[in-house]
Amino acid sequence: MSFEVISIPPATNQPPAGLVVFLHGWGANARSFAPLVPALDLPNYQFLLPDAPFNHPEVPGAMMWYDLETEDYQGLEQSQELLRNWLQSLESTTGVPLSSTILGGFSQGGAMALDIGLTLPLAGLISLSGYLHRTPQDLEPPLPAVLIVHGKQDAVVPISAANRLRDYLLMQGTPMHYKEFEMGHEIVPEVLEVVRDFIFVNTGPGVT
Repeated sequence: MSFEVISIPPATNQPPAGLVVFLHGWGANARSFAPLVPALDLPNYQFLLPDAPFNHPEVPGAMMWYDLETEDYQGLEQSQELLRNWLQSLESTTGVPLSSTILGGFSQGGAMALDIGLTLPLAGLISLSGYLHRTPQDLEPPLPAVLIVHGKQDAVVPISAANRLRDYLLMQGTPMHYKEFEMGHEIVPEVLEVVRDFIFVNTGPGVT
């Protein structure tokens, strides 16, 4: 089992200053995030946008990381293993270490990013309209910095899920950045400004 990946190299044609991996949500695909990359205005970074490995059961051309409509989240373990192994291979293929890699995701992609990213030595994690589908056990510090962005009017993943996520990670000693916006289950332009700043602060010059 494998997945397809959209790779967007630095606009500068120079070696990347950092790597940004973004995981799409349930019923979307990697192409759904690609138009947002130019708006982030991070020309020194390489972006990798993987397609989830499973076809969505209802939306033609859409993908999913696991089946939300099954009690046991069918496919979750396979996606976890695939994603973890792929992330650990990136340094050898891109030349960028995990310590200069940001892993983010939207909705179900945010849950996957947190699930895998909290166990890897990444530069940071981004959860946009995301959630925890399980409580991680035996997390070992230091944990990567986490940015949580959520809409106050989100009718798909309620704001209470973001609050629980924030409070749990704070209890684990996670460096936390938390933002709420007047929006639904979506990414508005103001969110991209927050994401850009988080990426630069955690991977930019002077970061060790």
